[in-house]
Amino acid sequence: MEYIAHREEDRVQLLLQHLLGTAERARDFAEKFGKGEWGYCCGMLHDIGKYSDKFQRKIKEDNSISVDHATAGARLCLEQQGMYPLLEYCIAGHHAGLPDYGNELDTGSASTLAGRRKKRIEDYQAYKTEVQIPALTTLPFNPTETENPDFSLSFFMRMLYSCLVDADFLDTEDFMKAGKTQREAGENLTTLLQKLEKHVEDWLKNKETESVNGRRTEILRNCMEQGENSKGLFRLTVPTGGGKTTASLGFALKHGVYNHMDRIIYVIPYTSIIEQNAEVFRKILGDQNVLENHYNVDYDSSEEFKPMQLAAENWDKPVVVTTNVQFFESLYANKSSKCRKLHNMANSVIIFDEAQMLPVDYLKPCIAAMEELIDRYGSSVVLCTATQPALQSLFQKERNAIELCPRMEEQFRFFERVRYKNLGYLSEEELVSRLEGGFQTLCIVNTRKKAQKLYQKLKGEGCYHLSTSMYPKHRKRVLEQIRKRLDKKNPQKCIVIATSLVEAGVDLDFRTVYRQLAGIDSMIQAAGRCNREGEYDVYESNVFIFQFDEKETVSGQRQQIDVAKSLIAEKVEISDLGTIKAYFERLYYLRGEDLDKKKILQNFEKGKTVFYPHGYSNYFFHPTHPHELIIVQNFKLIEEDTAALFIGNTEEAKKILQEIKFQGFTRKNMRQAGKFCINVRKNEMEKFYAAGIVRGVSEDVKDFYELTDPERYTEEMGLDLSVELGTALFV
Repeated sequence: MEYIAHREEDRVQLLLQHLLGTAERARDFAEKFGKGEWGYCCGMLHDIGKYSDKFQRKIKEDNSISVDHATAGARLCLEQQGMYPLLEYCIAGHHAGLPDYGNELDTGSASTLAGRRKKRIEDYQAYKTEVQIPALTTLPFNPTETENPDFSLSFFMRMLYSCLVDADFLDTEDFMKAGKTQREAGENLTTLLQKLEKHVEDWLKNKETESVNGRRTEILRNCMEQGENSKGLFRLTVPTGGGKTTASLGFALKHGVYNHMDRIIYVIPYTSIIEQNAEVFRKILGDQNVLENHYNVDYDSSEEFKPMQLAAENWDKPVVVTTNVQFFESLYANKSSKCRKLHNMANSVIIFDEAQMLPVDYLKPCIAAMEELIDRYGSSVVLCTATQPALQSLFQKERNAIELCPRMEEQFRFFERVRYKNLGYLSEEELVSRLEGGFQTLCIVNTRKKAQKLYQKLKGEGCYHLSTSMYPKHRKRVLEQIRKRLDKKNPQKCIVIATSLVEAGVDLDFRTVYRQLAGIDSMIQAAGRCNREGEYDVYESNVFIFQFDEKETVSGQRQQIDVAKSLIAEKVEISDLGTIKAYFERLYYLRGEDLDKKKILQNFEKGKTVFYPHGYSNYFFHPTHPHELIIVQNFKLIEEDTAALFIGNTEEAKKILQEIKFQGFTRKNMRQAGKFCINVRKNEMEKFYAAGIVRGVSEDVKDFYELTDPERYTEEMGLDLSVELGTALFV
């Protein structure tokens, strides 16, 4: 009998052919972290349920027949001795996602692993006529070399799952499209290093040590020399203006080539920084080699971008630029769409830009993931920032990060651009009076409401408001106006009231900065917007730190502000490296257990994995472990306490909204809609709804509204947040 896996019109793919193709791909992926035989075995067994008569009738005669083909391979693995039961999760979930174990009371209709074990499935024994069960001779890892075996085992399963689902998808896609997939992997790191070396060859001739360009070259040169280190943990602590972006790329390419690595992954907190850095990388390395992967980028709009759209699915490009959210939530996900890319994190240089902005509520699980990637998946990690967080004590085992910035303390003294002055408490009127007398002045406050209130008191020619109460496309328009006024060739008055969104990834240069008291790292980032190019005397470039008389609610920033306040009371120098270290140490001490706010790591510790000479005992499959769905539900870097408010005040926006209303929600139109949306806290949205100024766009999608009162949104300051609570019910 001829067993078929897939059919496309008059073409068929034989089942054995698909199993071999998937197994070989999965083996190659897993070999990057030394577990090729695990990938091969997973690939060979994942679809053996297709050997059932019922599935073959489905593929050959009647596609409407419903048949579960994934449970068979999982069942076979469970019945084997040795290591095979560990493949059960991956094979059972290769379509639906890694399952939760569930509990022993689950019936065969449950989607949990315990339920799948009781499910009646079609006879698949015909697999024996074509398939031999591949050997598994190695442990997933040495259990004596990990601090948390349960976490390491769950991580391994996700990595193996990634190898399987990507291999399965690619092999199927290759058949369905007859080999014409339009996938382009890009050039290798050796070629990209040559491009960078050509780009910087004139820079590297600079031997000065007392000019700005000379210092930048010194940092770049040292980073490239340090690239010939073995894999591990690194830090790049570079002051603002020190050429961090190019220097980090220089290290990454040299390090990747020296250690035979596959790709470079930049992990960045803000999309504005991503877009800025990705543009630099594209100019140096070529468009085809740099993948941006975040919610703002649209690769669906033309056939020209098809290879990028495909690469976004599994990160098969030499340089990937993504967000903290995309990176870490994928590592803790269970869905195949999010997990496909994970195996491409192995054997990579991973750079965490603006490392001080790693999510504090999830800091411990984020660091645990970094450690796994370093220790068991052949990756190197670089913590890159001007305000290096004190993460050393949070690693599960002692490890020394190699600093890539030469003469680090001296570089910070050289690149000193400003003087900090503490003004103490100011009233709003006193602050406005000071700002009115400025020429090119930036004022950053902690809340959107405060920014709007100050702007209303100040507004006039040359005054601007900038905050997330404006949708992204609006902010871009205002930023262009601000840049024109700050142009050195034709400087004009420019007073900007903003929130912290301008502190990173927004390339602005003011003569004076006012910063409301915030975390030390935020205040230093704000200072980076003052005398950015070092064209003015340090003593004439002031960053004024102030507090308001009245108390205000500052969501998620209270501890940062309190720690900074205590340090300032000690008369420390804000930008001193010792102050930065003390700030993070105190903050992390205060946060304590809240550095893993949702107890992610504790969930893994509840199951006790037992190791035997010939494998794992079945005690591993006790219902308490692993808590896949608990992890997935709890690991959300962006808490879902906001709703999206669409502002349809332009023809482009109105067209997008009409398409959504009449054609329904798609990934493409929602991404386009995001350029015209503001995130509003749900309690504030209740007020807007009660006041009758917003309405839901569709019953099919929760937390997506449109503004119905156009007067509530202005070109000057975006959405008016001062709305009185009405009496209507919020539904």
